[in-house]
Amino acid sequence: QVQLVESGGGLVQAGASLRLSCAASAASGYAMAWFRQAPGKEREFVAAIGGSSSTGYADSVKGRFTISRDNAKGTVYLQMNSLKPEDTAVYYCAAGYGTSRNGYPYWGQGTQVTVSS
Repeated sequence: QVQLVESGGGLVQAGASLRLSCAASAASGYAMAWFRQAPGKEREFVAAIGGSSSTGYADSVKGRFTISRDNAKGTVYLQMNSLKPEDTAVYYCAAGYGTSRNGYPYWGQGTQVTVSS
């Protein structure tokens, strides 16, 4: 059974960096993605990485965020640089396919990222 556990969230000032981690078990056959959900908004796609390490990003984070995976450790990372207050959200790790939340049947519990101005 796929299990996903996120960590690394926190409170930072605008311009700072954070690295989120997602410990994934039994997920080696899936693409891995990060989504986020801000208060009162829909959950949105942030970044994804496939088995061949191909990656995709939302336009709002391109050039600032980097997704990577360490298959030996079963961990997926989201390096977030130049953080902005609008990046504030609960960040979720997911296992599945594509860039739509409908393609991801497995989800972690989420980790809060708060960026102050």
